[in-house]
Amino acid sequence: MKTNFLFPNKFKTLGWILFIPSFVISLLISVLNINTDSYLKIKVFALVNDEMFNKNSYFSIIENSVFDELLLFGLIIGGILIGFSKLKIEDEFTSKIRYESLVWASYVNYGLILLFTIFIFGISYLNVLFYNTFAMLFFFIIRFHYQIYKLNKASDNDE
Repeated sequence: MKTNFLFPNKFKTLGWILFIPSFVISLLISVLNINTDSYLKIKVFALVNDEMFNKNSYFSIIENSVFDELLLFGLIIGGILIGFSKLKIEDEFTSKIRYESLVWASYVNYGLILLFTIFIFGISYLNVLFYNTFAMLFFFIIRFHYQIYKLNKASDNDE
């Protein structure tokens, strides 16, 4: 079966290298409520900058901490490389598991968004939307690898 849309298997390792540290650091920052605004401050181009007590600026150079952006890049790019890199043995059944896991992750993700939309308000809801940027990838990776694990375990038991 042709899987032109998948990355080569070697990209999965790079994905884990990006994803795990980004996930752990993001989790620690979130749980410990660490302010990262003073880390990695550099001048960046901003299409829009709307700070709370300042006038909005458009198409300008601003000084900004890029720490959180780097973590988000690590989570998303790492998650994509993990989830969408070929397995060592990629066949029709693993493609079926990949497809079903992606559909399942979509249902779970949007179900949670609907649930959180009903019960969470204010700034906390913005956190929900932020976490949502990588949550579907996270759910997909967990489900896909769990299903592959079950498949491998069942085939080991058959032998």
